[in-house]
Amino acid sequence: MNAFVDSPNLVFTDIQSGGDYLSALPLANPVAAEEKLTAFLDALLAAPPDPGILFSLLEQARVPLCFVEEEMARRYYNRPLPLSDDEETCFQQVVAAWRKMARAYAMCAQMEEPATASAQFSALMATILHRCLYYTGMVILEHYRARRELPAGTWIELHGFYETAEEWQVAYTPVEDTLENNLQASHCAAAYATLLLIDVASPYSNSVRNLNLIRRWAGMWSPLISLHRLDDELELPPYIVELMKDAPLHPSSTSEDPGKDARRLDMTRLGLQVNHMLSQLRHRVTPAQLGLGEETSGHVIQLLEHLSRPWTQAASPRRFRRFATQGIAKVAVSFEAMHFCVSGKPFEQPDIAIAYSRKDFDQLFTFRDRADPGAALIIRPPISYPVDEWSVINHSANGFRLGRSKAGQKLAHGQLLVVCPHDGDRFLLAQATWLMEDHSGGLLVGLATLPGMPQAIGVRQHVQGAASGERYVRAFMLPAMPAILEEGSVVLPAGIYTASKVLDVFHEESHWQIRLMHILQRGTDFDRVSFQMVNTHPV
Repeated sequence: MNAFVDSPNLVFTDIQSGGDYLSALPLANPVAAEEKLTAFLDALLAAPPDPGILFSLLEQARVPLCFVEEEMARRYYNRPLPLSDDEETCFQQVVAAWRKMARAYAMCAQMEEPATASAQFSALMATILHRCLYYTGMVILEHYRARRELPAGTWIELHGFYETAEEWQVAYTPVEDTLENNLQASHCAAAYATLLLIDVASPYSNSVRNLNLIRRWAGMWSPLISLHRLDDELELPPYIVELMKDAPLHPSSTSEDPGKDARRLDMTRLGLQVNHMLSQLRHRVTPAQLGLGEETSGHVIQLLEHLSRPWTQAASPRRFRRFATQGIAKVAVSFEAMHFCVSGKPFEQPDIAIAYSRKDFDQLFTFRDRADPGAALIIRPPISYPVDEWSVINHSANGFRLGRSKAGQKLAHGQLLVVCPHDGDRFLLAQATWLMEDHSGGLLVGLATLPGMPQAIGVRQHVQGAASGERYVRAFMLPAMPAILEEGSVVLPAGIYTASKVLDVFHEESHWQIRLMHILQRGTDFDRVSFQMVNTHPV
């Protein structure tokens, strides 16, 4: 191994030394490789070689950096918020790596322009600006995947790189980018539009799985989009992006007087592409055959239908009007805490489910000589579960937007919870459908309430013709609501549902059986399932 690999004062003056360093990266150990890559980028930024050499070294570093940072990012993807200290450290390291790549590529733009116009030089400048857009976009995407509020000025940086590409007349110059697509060329306008498409798809309301699909499709189809200056002052398009504002694509109605920095996006061809894909999928062509990923057709159709409105700039009408509100809502998570809040009392197994486990029996047999019939009765302390207080920002007929400080329980996107509204005294079941951590470490969450007033129950698998020794687990039952076309359902911990499975149900002194039918709603830790009554006779 070369001596400079472990040297604290790295300097790269030629392509050979940098290539040797990158070839020695311990990719099987992402943590160690990340440290090496950070040292590599720090060395290039501290003592940059000639712009041409710097560009070549950065191009060589793209593939290993992408692999290593994706592996590091797995440590905080899909984690409840706020992140733990280790997860937060990984997040900051990954974002720092993307920022350093953007800065280093920006330094490459200091190349001197040849005296005569050169197509080769224009292609090089287009590639450099494309990489600046790509890595600034990775900073944005990483914040979305970690559900973190974007730092101030991030959109200004992205707009600036695109505006430079326009000024140099290389916005649509073809650029090779094998990291994203090795079948077709990209360009600066497509790299820029990719981020605008991801943002308009409401990234904080999507799972990381969906967000990765949205990113993939946006990258594939962004070349279908064209950006134009506002050439008709009498008729504004519904959405614009303003290059001098720290904001993404937004409704033109929110801008008083769009200036020369305003751009409109022509998404006509993108809308046709989405409709074509949906048509193919409905005719039983698989997503893999269409290049949409190894996903089920149902999942892809649902996501594409969700994207069709924002990706054609059609306004998405709200089902229920929102009202700004002030007050405190109480929130509890975990099935134990939720069950207690809904029922108002601890969950106790019915007599028919009380049975000693082998561990209980062994303890009783081993320590039976210590039992003292005359000992004082030990009274169990009252059971309580943590309940957090959240400030109500606004509410609608089917949900809430809440905020709280850093202190409190962790919360995951898609998680089930119970909320007691600021103007009520009963707990409702809800799902966290939108989640973001702000700059101060506080959380903002959007909740969609499940239909109906929940009833706390216990369930277990039914054993036909035999007494079951299985204990009941906590669950909930929701009533049918014909007025809004909602059938009765049960809310179960994830992993219990199987189609046509029969469950024993216990509530207070009543016992009956139900047969599970179809999934109505699925979250990270629960399934809401329709059911049929099997009988209502005591078990």
